[in-house]
Amino acid sequence: MDEMLPEYDFSGQKGVRGKYYRARQKGYIIRIHNEDGTTTTRHIGPTITLEPDVAEYFPDAESVNNALRTLIALVPEKKIGEKKAKYKVSKKTTKRVAAKR
Repeated sequence: MDEMLPEYDFSGQKGVRGKYYRARQKGYIIRIHNEDGTTTTRHIGPTITLEPDVAEYFPDAESVNNALRTLIALVPEKKIGEKKAKYKVSKKTTKRVAAKR
């Protein structure tokens, strides 16, 4: 069945590249209205894209999540990405420097 049904005629219409790109980057919510009147809500995203060289090592989302959970377990007292101060500047030091000038 290589032909499309007549009701799926898209001739004369153009697709829009990247139409939903920003929404996928932010994440989105899916709401399913069930027959019994309840609503199921699920938050998806944000979408995170791996660079090709990194993606070679991770065949699916589960393997990425397992690797990141292992990394998180190794660094429990600090959030990943926080910058560590190279040195501490105390108020006394600042006053002394100001007084010498």
